[in-house]
Amino acid sequence: MNLTELLETVRRVEVRTNRLVNDTMVGAYLSHFKGRGMDFEELREYIPGDDVRDIDWNVTHRLGRVFVKRYREERELTAVLAVDVSGSSAFGSARHTKREFAAEVAATLAMSAAKNGDKVALLLFSDQVELYVPPRKGRRHILRIVRELLMRQPRHRGTAVGSALTFLNHVLHRRAIVFLLTDFLPGSAAAVARFVGANGVESSSAAAAHDGVAELGLTNAHHDVICLHLHDPRESELPDAGLVTIEDAETGELLELDSGHRGVRERFAEANVERLAALDAALNHTGVDTLRLKTTEPFAPVLQRFFEIRRGRRRG
Repeated sequence: MNLTELLETVRRVEVRTNRLVNDTMVGAYLSHFKGRGMDFEELREYIPGDDVRDIDWNVTHRLGRVFVKRYREERELTAVLAVDVSGSSAFGSARHTKREFAAEVAATLAMSAAKNGDKVALLLFSDQVELYVPPRKGRRHILRIVRELLMRQPRHRGTAVGSALTFLNHVLHRRAIVFLLTDFLPGSAAAVARFVGANGVESSSAAAAHDGVAELGLTNAHHDVICLHLHDPRESELPDAGLVTIEDAETGELLELDSGHRGVRERFAEANVERLAALDAALNHTGVDTLRLKTTEPFAPVLQRFFEIRRGRRRG
């Protein structure tokens, strides 16, 4: 992609995501995240009308009088976009790859955060930290994030979600909203093909599903983590195309499958059902809010509904 094409692509993404933000996303984002951060301000005696949930029972018991904690709303929040740019992100069966899909989702979130007055940070990762852009505000900063999402060429092809989260736990010193965008795949469809048992290789779907999940729980204890699982439906099914050779995008390994064989296609589909079920169970165990976004469907309405449900659940 030359400079002219890059600028045109950035402009197209900016226009599209701005429209999404203005039409749908910004209301859901603003209502859910505005004023979520709170800083302790003072401890004072209870006054009729104070929320009983603010009572500090330890101090109340020690002094024999009712005291409440008062908080000051922290208007400025930090949104972190942690985006998987490993080899498997180059896969795409629709009009765009998972990498391009992730760029649009992340750009929409970045612009929503900017309209909310929040700082935005970017982390691109493979099995290494590829790029970290510290949190800042401003249109130029957001456009830089969009450019990096679209043009940054990763130096590595593997995936290490856990390492990326460990990095964030070290560099983020205040509570932040962390949007993790990943496919949780160790490779392309070829890696999934190994789960079928092709060439005598045993299934490893459970192990793959758990990559980085343990670190998710630790990160969520310090920050507000939202996991956006990017899923291309074609990765869950094998077309009837006869003898095919599939390349693992992260290892370069070549696997040969007879997709014309019904049993192979069925085992492929079953293995993916097991993989997604194992992933869902592992993510549910962490308590992290997770949303699966299909690359073949519009994401803005799905995200909007997700934020609305999440807000309603937390209010309840």
